Amino acid sequence: MAELIAEIARRLVDEPDAVRVTTEERDDAVVLLLHVAPGDVGKVIGRQGRIARALRTVARAGGVRAGKRVLLEIAE
Repeated sequence: MAELIAEIARRLVDEPDAVRVTTEERDDAVVLLLHVAPGDVGKVIGRQGRIARALRTVARAGGVRAGKRVLLEIAE
C-alpha cells in the first residue's frame, strides 16, 4: 500500500525524489506518513483537499482488503 501511495504522489509533485512513505503502528491502525518537499505539499493536498481525500480513500480501501484500518497523513 505504501508503494502505491508513493508512486501516485511522485507523479503529482515537482520533486519526486523527495517523496517517501513511512509506516507507523498506532493503537488499532496503520498510519502511512507521506513525506514530500515543502513546496509540493499544496500539490499533494489539492484544491479544497480533493487529492488528499482521494489518496486517503485509496489507502483506506487497501486496508479493507488487508483487514486493517489504514490512515494517511501528509507531512513535509
